[in-house]
Amino acid sequence: NSILHIGHAKAININFGYAKAHNGVCFLRYDDTNPEKEEERFFRSIKDMVEWLGYTPYKITHSSDYFNELYEFAVVLIKKGLAYVCHQTAEEVKGFDAPPSPYRERSVAINLALFEDMKNGMFAEGEATLRMNITLEEGKKDPVAYRVRYVPHPKQGSKWCIYPTYDFTHCLVDSLEDITHSMCTKEFQNRRSSYYWLCDSVDTYVPVQWEYGRLNMAYTVVSKRKIAKLIEEKIVEDWDDPRLFTLPALRRRGFPPEAVNDFCVRMGITGATIIVEPEMLEACVRDRLNLTAPRTMVVMDPIKVVLKNYTPVGSLDVPDFPSDPNSPTHKVAFRNIIYIDQDDFRESADKDYKRFAKNQPVGLRHAGVVITVQDVVLRSDGSIDCINVKAENVADARKPKGFIHWVSDPLDVEVRLYEKLFKHKNPEDQTQVPNGFLSDCNDNTLTVKRALADKYMKGSKPLTQYQFERVGFFAVDTDSTTDKLVFNRTVTLKEDNKKT
Repeated sequence: NSILHIGHAKAININFGYAKAHNGVCFLRYDDTNPEKEEERFFRSIKDMVEWLGYTPYKITHSSDYFNELYEFAVVLIKKGLAYVCHQTAEEVKGFDAPPSPYRERSVAINLALFEDMKNGMFAEGEATLRMNITLEEGKKDPVAYRVRYVPHPKQGSKWCIYPTYDFTHCLVDSLEDITHSMCTKEFQNRRSSYYWLCDSVDTYVPVQWEYGRLNMAYTVVSKRKIAKLIEEKIVEDWDDPRLFTLPALRRRGFPPEAVNDFCVRMGITGATIIVEPEMLEACVRDRLNLTAPRTMVVMDPIKVVLKNYTPVGSLDVPDFPSDPNSPTHKVAFRNIIYIDQDDFRESADKDYKRFAKNQPVGLRHAGVVITVQDVVLRSDGSIDCINVKAENVADARKPKGFIHWVSDPLDVEVRLYEKLFKHKNPEDQTQVPNGFLSDCNDNTLTVKRALADKYMKGSKPLTQYQFERVGFFAVDTDSTTDKLVFNRTVTLKEDNKKT
């Protein structure tokens, strides 16, 4: 009932994967038992993310589809003396050592009448609840089955003013839908006995509940409340901000769904909760994009270079995947003015430096050309205005130490570079972050650059993925327009692939 995150990706893979492995089916059910919390956009996003990961639900249902049946099950409980109407306040029943309800021994007839009054709007919110006669394994006594809420339901309208709780609803709707295996995370293990007790008590089919350990990601928060606070404080923009680990955020950042599924498979199924470094997920993303993302040249911090003695061919056919001899190609402009990255030029080269310098020529990738400095033109503030160079065909020049990327007749693009949102692995740990998770946010987690890209990229659709040669993997952001492309850095290149 909220935006899905990386932990939900594991749950989706376990549920749909188990069904597929046993030639079964998997339902997608929305828990819409709390009318105050349900948001239609969250439900749409859940379906979108399940399908983005490559799965198709056998059927999409809502818990509210069964409100009539659930009400009848509640009546059965009352008739068996296993549920009663209580008038204690939420504060009085809070915690595990709450005093027994003074209303526990009411007669069945009185409880049936009071429950009917609850249904007919005779009580204000908080004045009455329906509680079950059971002590949960965790020690909680007589959990609530129904409460009064005068809030229209997004799907049911104003038909109901009493709503069932998740604990009451979950197992019974599983039974109504003939679910064989109800899989949930480990924190629900101490509710397994109540799951079975409730189905048995109303004489309905009892599914099997299995638990597995949660998957948590370090350096992030995934709770709906905490992400909402980050948005409210304008630390992130929305639920799909690429600095988050919600599934919409990962998709927007350019993570392939296959890589997310690969990651879940690598994590396996464990009984214990595991906390994973983001780098493990990024490694899966890098492995996948290395096979699928076309290569292109983009200059992040441009320096103008003028080829003084050379007339280029006008355009070149450049392979999408240079290591593949059968790769498709794309055309890039090659004129006598090109742009290279500031990081690829130095005043002087030492023996370990392989790129461009006043005393060291360099090759241009894919162009078959070597350039040598003639002179460097400076602005009044001492920064480089342009570099005038001599150009030679690589066959006629001494073999250069290195080759650099470049662009010509380029396209202006915006590039967004993201860093970890939090300083500590667990920003919710009060021992490490005593002032709360908001105090743990890093500064400058987003850097926006004006970059120059090959013009053939114009018109790229949102979420299209590329490798910017020698820079990293990037994806077209949904903020892009026909006039302006915006790219998000998905992941860097391998850490050991340093420029020298």
